[in-house]
Amino acid sequence: MCAELSMPLHGQPRAVMDRDELISKWEELSNYTIDLSNYRPVYAPKDLLDVLLSLKGPQKPPEDTEFVQVPNWEFSHIELPVKNLFELRLLFAELFRKEGTTNNLDLPAQCKRILDTKQAPLCQHFLKKGRTPAPFRGELWSFVLSHGSYMNGQECDHWARLRNKVLTTDHIVDKLIFKDIQLTASNDDQYFVFEDVLYQIMLCFSRDTEIANQIQFEKYPVKGRNYEGPPSGVVPFHGICMFAAPFCYLYDSSINLYFTFRAFYIRYCHRLTTINTHPQGIVSLCLLFEKLLQTHEPLLWSHFRELQIQPIRVVFKWLMRAFSGHLPPDQLLILWDLILGYDSLEVLSLFAIIILSFRKDSILQVTSLDNIEAILADLSSIKVLPLIQLALCRD
Repeated sequence: MCAELSMPLHGQPRAVMDRDELISKWEELSNYTIDLSNYRPVYAPKDLLDVLLSLKGPQKPPEDTEFVQVPNWEFSHIELPVKNLFELRLLFAELFRKEGTTNNLDLPAQCKRILDTKQAPLCQHFLKKGRTPAPFRGELWSFVLSHGSYMNGQECDHWARLRNKVLTTDHIVDKLIFKDIQLTASNDDQYFVFEDVLYQIMLCFSRDTEIANQIQFEKYPVKGRNYEGPPSGVVPFHGICMFAAPFCYLYDSSINLYFTFRAFYIRYCHRLTTINTHPQGIVSLCLLFEKLLQTHEPLLWSHFRELQIQPIRVVFKWLMRAFSGHLPPDQLLILWDLILGYDSLEVLSLFAIIILSFRKDSILQVTSLDNIEAILADLSSIKVLPLIQLALCRD
């Protein structure tokens, strides 16, 4: 793309007039003048899925596969360990725990007592309930993601340095970020009001070299990361800003928002957008989804097979964006409570399965991918907690 647009890959000093305009409009970047007509997202969920579907598992000796035809559109030939429903019940057992006299009126007081301890494990355990009082969610997440509810001088200085890098260096990634926000959050009824702060967050995110450094220490290898690009090491794919958008409901301070979002991205989101072998990476989540669907929804599985529709194509956009932009914010934040509480992305595959189950009767009556996607397009009536509990209770 850089060659196509004759732009340097590593950026260039920002013109004085451009810098002055950026400074003057920093708090209202939606009014910043920029021509995006020649820019497009580098890749979208569909593109990543096409790559994943082309993955090959370890080659078996010919004698083992003489009479076995491995479908070329399933993940079952990829030998990664994933949980079954029984193991998921054990993982999410806290969702079924009865707490006697505790009721919703007690939750704010209980939450405040936990926050007073400033103990991350206690905050994380509280999130497992899936009943977090909204006013306390931001502070709980901050403790769980390791920086507490107050920014220290070091973090404020780091934010200032990132902002200065944005103001002084013109990078192709800036245009991609503006394009992405305009295509997604700005067109979303739930998030368009946060457009200005999202520009700030994502521009600074693109300059943060600590992100790439921390992700490199992952135990599990990431395929295809040998490229040069944004200082953060994260290529702005279509919809990346939707990982940050829900945090706008939790924090008034851009600095608090940024560091909590950054920690969440490093801990979870990057696994959804890169090809890796992590047990909670996107490949494993796709495999988990397929195995759960085949085992517990055989009618749906057979229906997809008869129509020659890959089931993962229906839900992949949900998985890759952790349902952001698909669920209403109040329900999405509950789902992300569970991700943080159980330190697990596996709830995404489980939730995708139960949504298909919930609308199974309608899906079985249609015969095209477009019609199936239309049935699943509106998730505004979906309630996260009861559906996940229902999924875990099934046979």
